[in-house]
Amino acid sequence: MSEENKRQDYSADNIQILEGLEAVRKRPAMYIGDVGVKGLHHLVYEVVDNSIDEAMAGYCDTIKVFINEDNSISVEDNGRGIPTAMHTKEQKSALEVVMTVLHAGGKFDKDTYKVSGGLHGVGVSCVNALSTHLSAVVHRDGKIFQQEYNIGKPLYPVKEIGVSDKTGTIVTFKPDESIFENTVYSYETLAARMRELAFLNKGITISIEDLRSSSKDENENSPKETFHSEGGLKEFAQYLDRNRESLIADVIYIDGEKDGIPVEVAMTYNSSYTENIQAYVNNINTHEGGTHLSGFRMGLTRTLKKYADDSGLLAKEKIEIAGDDFREGLTAVVSVKVAEPQFEGQTKTKLGNREVQAPVSQAVSEMLSNYLEENPADAKRIVEKVILAARARNAARKAREMVQRKNVMGGSGLPGKLADCSEKDPALCEVYLVEGDSAGGTAKQGRDRNFQAIMPLRGKILNVEKAMQHKIFENEEIKNIYTALGVRVGTDEDPKALNTEKLRYHKIIIMCDADVDGSHIETLILTFFFRYMKELIEQGYVYIATPPLYLLKRGNKSEYAWNNDQRDRLIEMMKGNGPATSVGVQRYKGLGEMNAEQLWDTTMNPENRTLRQVTIENAAECDQIFSMLMGDDVPPRREFIEKHAKYANIDA
Repeated sequence: MSEENKRQDYSADNIQILEGLEAVRKRPAMYIGDVGVKGLHHLVYEVVDNSIDEAMAGYCDTIKVFINEDNSISVEDNGRGIPTAMHTKEQKSALEVVMTVLHAGGKFDKDTYKVSGGLHGVGVSCVNALSTHLSAVVHRDGKIFQQEYNIGKPLYPVKEIGVSDKTGTIVTFKPDESIFENTVYSYETLAARMRELAFLNKGITISIEDLRSSSKDENENSPKETFHSEGGLKEFAQYLDRNRESLIADVIYIDGEKDGIPVEVAMTYNSSYTENIQAYVNNINTHEGGTHLSGFRMGLTRTLKKYADDSGLLAKEKIEIAGDDFREGLTAVVSVKVAEPQFEGQTKTKLGNREVQAPVSQAVSEMLSNYLEENPADAKRIVEKVILAARARNAARKAREMVQRKNVMGGSGLPGKLADCSEKDPALCEVYLVEGDSAGGTAKQGRDRNFQAIMPLRGKILNVEKAMQHKIFENEEIKNIYTALGVRVGTDEDPKALNTEKLRYHKIIIMCDADVDGSHIETLILTFFFRYMKELIEQGYVYIATPPLYLLKRGNKSEYAWNNDQRDRLIEMMKGNGPATSVGVQRYKGLGEMNAEQLWDTTMNPENRTLRQVTIENAAECDQIFSMLMGDDVPPRREFIEKHAKYANIDA
């Protein structure tokens, strides 16, 4: 069939229907994950995925995303346009079917889309059901068609509103405030995903613009970025590694097809002690891995081991080289396209298709073998890095065993500084990791001893981003964190695996001063959790406390403020219409400046406090931010701080 015939063949009857839409509003979390910030942003990804599907099918090369003034979203593409003709079975426009019927879309028809991003089909109809208003404008067949909806219901049949010499679809939607906890979009979160999609789909141009007046700078310019990558994953790996010291001259790269499965892989080595492998299936980040990731690891280990053995570089070493050693300092991006992916795991982000493992392993093996043969100097550097990693792993195992021995002793083995709680059910217990003995003392006095434990940390913990693994397990403060939490780390198969079966608290709350030093300590602790206890973040156990910044007093009346805007509003309210008595403002630089009762009322009492849950929205973005903030390269860190710092005189 010719390309033109294929284009014409994408018609109303290609849209297949599986079931109705009624349940979405009753149980939105089943369809989009949650009704918090994550679910809110997921709506945008569902709409953009439709445009990406058109791009993957070869009919679209430009996608534009707008955050509108009222926090609605517009997504515009130059694809073929959603079909608008009558759907034979449903006896209504195919556009209306796509927008109002769950599991209806071209992606279920293999002749329309060979590979698709979502494949759950909830897509844009789910977005429609969770929006107070949605507008779909289609440019197709020389005409412009439109239909609008309120809470998923059409306001009128699809109508023709003009003529057009282009093709494409524009979807604008406003999330329902009665469904979502928050309907304010984060430009940074959306931009990070658009950047990722541009790397994963080379040749496509994706732009994002924030039209909200609050986001404009002093010169009235809206934040706007355009992402385009001709190098695909090769450029993605360079982007992820841009704040690290490269170990080899170039990115090792392959883009091809094995056994009918498109495989694209890019990898490089740096001088750090952590691995960063991002794996994708049809543009979906598979956080839990799966068969494509195990195929990559298998090909990498087998090929590097053979090269190292054949080169004789391992002959003098008396230590056993493990698979983990081959991945230290590795940054890699693995992307496969699978026609019918089977997802499993806790968050349905683990690929289960067995037929994918061998092709990926084979592709990686061939790519790496060729590179090592053609670049002997780089190959030697990689093998030397592997040997160093094996030595460090040996030392880390011994240090880890010391932590484990201390950990299995039960209550008597708990750190001396830990003030434990009396409750023994981990689901009801929480522990505060508190900066300094002074604040720790106040927190101990103010807490509810039944369910709140306090673990003071002395000063700044080790920067794990720049430390070898055995140094981490030898660090006193980090050993105390492991012991207090009751987790065990590492097995011979996977030295970084975390065993959380005996986790003693299901809320781990980081509580630091609201100053520069406090922010630094908070970042150090978060870096440690991201690198060595990521499972605790992924399982939703890690939180950040938010102590107030100000205490405002006027006469006998006291109020707390958590930011400058709130402080200013409260000052105006407290002044009122009475006599012009000034409002006293105390800036809390440290937790120790509060007494126990104040700390309990504002920061520790579950009825009043605000806890920020730590989540990982975009693992690739998190990795590069932590390496940039905590690594050796100063210029990008300075640039990041200057861009994001709200108040230059935070400690004034």
